[in-house]
Amino acid sequence: MQANVGDTLLMHGRTVGQHDKQAEVVEVLGAKGTPPYRVRFDDGHEALMSPGPDCVVRHHEQP
Repeated sequence: MQANVGDTLLMHGRTVGQHDKQAEVVEVLGAKGTPPYRVRFDDGHEALMSPGPDCVVRHHEQP
């Protein structure tokens, strides 16, 4: 998995009734875009993540 600052991580819900979550990558701590990432969720909460197989990167389109 590779991501850049500004990309979005989409974490799929793993149980019935659990909604998908998304977070913006604010810092890449691994080499060449690899995890771990510092992310910010919609509510402003920040966390350090090493995404698993239930996560997808949505790349930010550059102008």
